[in-house]
Amino acid sequence: MSSDTVFKSIVGAQATAFEQDDNLHYRVSPHNQEAEQGLLGAILVNNATYEKVSDLLKAEHFYLPVHQRIYTAISQFIERGQTASPVTLKGYFEKDDDLSELGGGVYLADLAASVISVINARDYAQTIYELFMRRELISLGEDIVNDAHDLRLESSATDTIEQAESRLFSLAESGETTGGFASLRDSVMVSIEIAEKAFKTKGHVTGYTTGLRDMDKQLGGLHPSDLVILAGRPSMGKTALATNIAFNSARIFAKSGGKEGARVGFFSLEMSADQLATRILADVANISSHAIKQGNIKQEDFQNFVKASQQLSQVPLYIDDTPALTIGAVRTRARRLKRQHGLDMVVVDYLQLLRGSGSRQSEANRVNEVSEITRGLKAIAKELNIPVLALSQLSRAVEQREDKRPMLSDLRESGSIEQDADVVMFVYREEYYLHRSEPDIGTDKHMKWQEKCERALNIGECIVAKARHGPIGTVRMHFDGNVTRFSDLDEVHG
Repeated sequence: MSSDTVFKSIVGAQATAFEQDDNLHYRVSPHNQEAEQGLLGAILVNNATYEKVSDLLKAEHFYLPVHQRIYTAISQFIERGQTASPVTLKGYFEKDDDLSELGGGVYLADLAASVISVINARDYAQTIYELFMRRELISLGEDIVNDAHDLRLESSATDTIEQAESRLFSLAESGETTGGFASLRDSVMVSIEIAEKAFKTKGHVTGYTTGLRDMDKQLGGLHPSDLVILAGRPSMGKTALATNIAFNSARIFAKSGGKEGARVGFFSLEMSADQLATRILADVANISSHAIKQGNIKQEDFQNFVKASQQLSQVPLYIDDTPALTIGAVRTRARRLKRQHGLDMVVVDYLQLLRGSGSRQSEANRVNEVSEITRGLKAIAKELNIPVLALSQLSRAVEQREDKRPMLSDLRESGSIEQDADVVMFVYREEYYLHRSEPDIGTDKHMKWQEKCERALNIGECIVAKARHGPIGTVRMHFDGNVTRFSDLDEVHG
């Protein structure tokens, strides 16, 4: 009997069972007892069968509790290197009330004796898993109905939708059997493909370009599955640099037809979407963002706005400015964006404004919450195979030092930020501090101060303090505060 024939017979048995159930006045949860018995029997006859199904099936996927316990016992025996058979398992089920109703230890022997072939084990496993998924969908639907009826001040309808979508997506992914070991040959081939891509790409970037040549040279671009932390004190330009990177990469994606650059999801928890868009518009139109806000613009500037808007309409940059998102909501929305429009990079501005799954009650809980958030961001990067660029605040300890260049120890609230990150970068602008420390006019100190100001004028630094896959170092950039734009130094100074 072929595996297709057996699978169809199983489905037929299900249909027959459902038809019989339809004659009753209640619905029975989808299940197939014969498939569960057939699989357990096949494993008891040949323990090697377990290896074919263990990546897909867990004990909770079985419908009958006694079958769950039998599968658990079989798993424990096999994973300890022992043989699982009706004889070896019998002693463990002598006092099992559920099994005694089915005939006690004889039931185990019957499972093994009724097996015709172990070839169909994978079909049985897929059927069992399919029916488990249907039961989970029914349970999810009931929970959604109950949550929708339960009116609570602390929970909105949107929260219910996000929780349901998160559960539904997790359920959809739970049966995926990707992963596991990869041979060195396969891994080497992937490495060669990456090297070939870098060779063919302008600037030799292996990851997604930042649009800044010197930064790409230092980092090799932003790489899939990496968590990149961009930290700095207020007014250093964290959001400006992150916005530049996001927009540059998305614009290059549009210009190259998807061959380079990235489709970017930007979670702006501090600024609204229109404020962020104003910054981008100022950058593209080369008009001061402050002038745009004040309405201090000329008639001809509107022509620049029209040209800029035409460029921006093609750029795959998506902004979510919902405040106080949970890390679970970020994960759900990133998955949704990838499913609907495609997603190659996520930017979060900034991680201290995210919430964990629990309630924040103490400083110790806050540290745990930040740890949960950074682990969640790293999980999103690995799960969606994209770089996640997360902005972070620094502690005030920077302000107490004479040299205010940040260090890894300045990362605020949790050591897990440094631990979970693949790359940690700091934004630093000496010009900001110099303008706030002017000495008395006419003194030698004032002359030296002026010289420092001239050297630091419009200069920003990106300090790469940690790089799991590359060197650390400092990238110097030009910063134009009028349009909040970071760019390569030679573009301005020649």
